[in-house]
Amino acid sequence: MDTSENDKGIANSSKELDAGALFVLKSRGSWLHCGYHLTTSIVAPALLSLPYALSLLGWFAGVVCLTIGALVTFYSYNLLSLVLEHHAQLGHRQLRFRDMAKDILGPGWGKYFVGPIQFGVCYGAVIACVLLGGQSLKFIYLLSTSHGTMELYQFVTIFGILMLVLAQIPSFHSLRHINLVSLILSLAYSACAMAGSIYIGHSKNAQAKDYSINERGWNRLFGSLNAISIIATTYGNGIIPEIQATIAAPVKGKMFKGLLVCYAVVVTTFFSVAISGYWAFGNQAKGTVLMNFMPDDKPLLPFWVLLMTNVFTLLQVAAVTVVYLQPTNEVLEQKLADAKIDQFSIRNMVPRLIFRSLSVVIATTIAAMFPFFGDINAVIGAFGFIPLDFILPVVFYNVTFRPSKQGLMFWGNTLVAIIFSALGVLGHSKNAPVKDYAVNGSEWHLVFESLNAISIIATTYGNGIIPETEATIVPTVNGKMFKGLLVCYAV
Repeated sequence: MDTSENDKGIANSSKELDAGALFVLKSRGSWLHCGYHLTTSIVAPALLSLPYALSLLGWFAGVVCLTIGALVTFYSYNLLSLVLEHHAQLGHRQLRFRDMAKDILGPGWGKYFVGPIQFGVCYGAVIACVLLGGQSLKFIYLLSTSHGTMELYQFVTIFGILMLVLAQIPSFHSLRHINLVSLILSLAYSACAMAGSIYIGHSKNAQAKDYSINERGWNRLFGSLNAISIIATTYGNGIIPEIQATIAAPVKGKMFKGLLVCYAVVVTTFFSVAISGYWAFGNQAKGTVLMNFMPDDKPLLPFWVLLMTNVFTLLQVAAVTVVYLQPTNEVLEQKLADAKIDQFSIRNMVPRLIFRSLSVVIATTIAAMFPFFGDINAVIGAFGFIPLDFILPVVFYNVTFRPSKQGLMFWGNTLVAIIFSALGVLGHSKNAPVKDYAVNGSEWHLVFESLNAISIIATTYGNGIIPETEATIVPTVNGKMFKGLLVCYAV
């Protein structure tokens, strides 16, 4: 590698890259493409929960927390970008979050802390998105067929089949056009949510608006902390290094432009939905504002508005799902593909097709079996996004650039890390996810039936005498057992 490449921030030649970095994290994009990826990873249907968060905080505290969330995450993501640019200019471009942790904090931090947290958060987001996609499909179905008999798990399966196709898109960079459409869709359903809230708030049947906070004492405190966790998670990303990895070298300044594009959309959508929804429904705001549009299965908006809003949400959540599949795809490619041969060779395409499909099937199965997974994922998200997006960026910056301990930068970053560490722990300390899980007996019935079915299948495939079977083969045994297994599994 010549020194001119290092000066431009081109860190690794193709010979040095593993298959995950070479095939999934291709560095070919512009700052505009980066803006599309960032927007899809942050502006997701979770923003429809912001009116509920405001109902736990009230007007002043709610708007202040929304504003602080925007400022702190923009600042944190920019710090991550600066650290990545710095290492790229030194000749070692870091393409993954775990690479950053390994190089800056030590090997154990990447392998045992950042890697597992990022994978858990991203794969949890995939499962939650598949579930949300199924719920959106079911809502559309019930709009047209009020007495329909199809169950949620059937719609989750249908959405999972769609994801089987989209999961085969080869690289993060290949999603740029899908993520542009996703950006437009997020603006569209946010506009629908805002317009719907204003329409209902002004209608003659509008309920009296009450902005008082229902809880008192400790419940009010923990409700406020829960709301802050919701807001922090809504601003969460978790894949900033992987997104910056898609930018063609030199990378300097491009991520900042992408963040400006992203946060123009973030501010427009988050604040419009949160403020209009809380204004219309006050402390009666539900977990998602769309639930307020159809209380007790009685629509408060015209059919076409509800249909359009849910179709936009459904299509965008598909794009969000594919974005959060990328860390899984990258790991699979790294472990299973051969970087020395073509990405689209049979040798690389067959494992890619099998294992990407398998990851989607597992996510879809979990979403179908556990329809309350979104509640669990809220806790996972808070404990995952907060360290990845609020704590580690300032730590990475302080360790990399070593600002003066007498300066504002060092202590400001340290304060951000301390405050959000405390919020991550306290935000869900009282709101344990067990609270609603025993409510719906039919949901648990489906869970146990599914587990029973898996047990039956596993038992059917059981053997228990593989070593004894292989012992019957005459020497040499090399390869013979594999051929025997091929015969067996053909039958």
